[in-house]
Amino acid sequence: MELKDYWRIFRAHWIAVVAITVVGGLVGVGWAFAQPKVYAASASGLLTTGVNSDISKATIGESYAKSRIKSYLDIAKSTTVANLAAEQLGIDVPADSLLRQITVTNPIDTATMKVTAEADSAEGSRDLAAAWIDAIGQQVSEIENADVSAKDEGASIVSFRSLDSALLPQEPISPNKKLSLLIGLLIGAAIAIGYALLRNIFDRRVHSIEEVERETNMSVIGTIPFHNGFTSEHRMLESTGGNDRSEKGREEYAIAEALRELRTNLQFMSIDNPPRKIVITSALPSEGKSTLIANLASTIAASGQNVVVIDGDLRRPMVAKTFGLLEGVGLTDVLIGRARLTDVLQAHGNSGKLFVLGAGKIPPNPSELLASKALHDIIDDLAEHAIVLIDAPPLLPVTDAAILTARTDGALIVTRANRTTYDELKAALENVTKVNGCILGIIINGVSGKGQISDGYGYRYRSYYGQIQEPETTTGAIPIDDFDNILQKHQSNVEGLAETTNSETSDYLEIPQVRRGRRVSDS
Repeated sequence: MELKDYWRIFRAHWIAVVAITVVGGLVGVGWAFAQPKVYAASASGLLTTGVNSDISKATIGESYAKSRIKSYLDIAKSTTVANLAAEQLGIDVPADSLLRQITVTNPIDTATMKVTAEADSAEGSRDLAAAWIDAIGQQVSEIENADVSAKDEGASIVSFRSLDSALLPQEPISPNKKLSLLIGLLIGAAIAIGYALLRNIFDRRVHSIEEVERETNMSVIGTIPFHNGFTSEHRMLESTGGNDRSEKGREEYAIAEALRELRTNLQFMSIDNPPRKIVITSALPSEGKSTLIANLASTIAASGQNVVVIDGDLRRPMVAKTFGLLEGVGLTDVLIGRARLTDVLQAHGNSGKLFVLGAGKIPPNPSELLASKALHDIIDDLAEHAIVLIDAPPLLPVTDAAILTARTDGALIVTRANRTTYDELKAALENVTKVNGCILGIIINGVSGKGQISDGYGYRYRSYYGQIQEPETTTGAIPIDDFDNILQKHQSNVEGLAETTNSETSDYLEIPQVRRGRRVSDS
């Protein structure tokens, strides 16, 4: 993994990382407050060999004291000294317990001995250090004068005396709250980083273009930003991208621009032979393919190209509802001979280039109808004069999309960011390859416009759009109530489309009479 991958992981889980780190710091501080306070006081003593005006003898005495002090370190840590200190303090504490509270050191190249005493109170540590120095002095004096005879010899010139008295400590040495906080933060950060890395390893959801292409070996030809303004009744964009400056377009601008980019990618997918019969499907339901196909068709039509959208999802049709057109009539009626193509082919928008063929009545045998020669003849004829976009069912629950893909120019696979897993996506791609279908590319839908995931998809439309101030009127989808006017306006377009199809379907291409979203029979 590269440094940018770790940064992406941190951006994806930064809230958890920060939270766990803070919790670690709080635990460290809490642990510190729960510990008993420990105070430490130090006192020093000096081993001397008396005073001598002779420099050479004084030097010899100093050297003797430095060598002699080392032998008294073990004595200073003995139970005898501990008992003497306890007796002096008037406390009944076992010698072993007192010895655990004492640290005795000899600074290098000196004849001094430093005693550090620890206790649960400042006064206790000070008194213990002072008593310990006195006890060492008593023990040294006793040892040095043990073999001295008062009659024959004088007292030993070696003595141990207090050098620095113990001072009352102002702050406890333990617990160290700052150190505990730092250790807690470090441990929390380590746990948080481990958590983020494990989440990244086990999180198999779609997160970035690079990951999708690495996992599937397929190109991502488009990414569509997330938009929470879509509802079951409103799924069409009002913004057209470009220089659309409407207030509504301000929120939908990023999606419109992403669709324009997707349209361009499709056009340049093959310069000499661009795809004209395109199946749009997904691995699972609710990944936004129907909304995407409707808005993509509108974007392609805005560029001046004829587009026909066919609802090939004969199990849960959504296209007619998405466009706000008449539901319940469409493809199945044509396939079973109950209606002519232009009885159910509906125009949409004000471009005169977009036509919609709904699913019609839900049949009991959708797979058979989608595999029929009649359907593919219709698709082939329409594709000679228009780009045909087919909304197909999801690939994993049913085989309908794979059947359609096998007899078209290819499929665009829509996947949902932060929802679809790579295992599901790869299983969907395998279903297409099993029938020798062509996968044109992958579209990642529902990309967040904020945080690290937006960096992974490179969205900067909204900030750019924010620089535009002057309003400008835009055009969008035409309400159902005005659909009769749109058909009359673009009647010649539909008739022209009918005249260009082959003999098998051209006899049925007529313009129906429509009033308020309902088709009226010619009779």
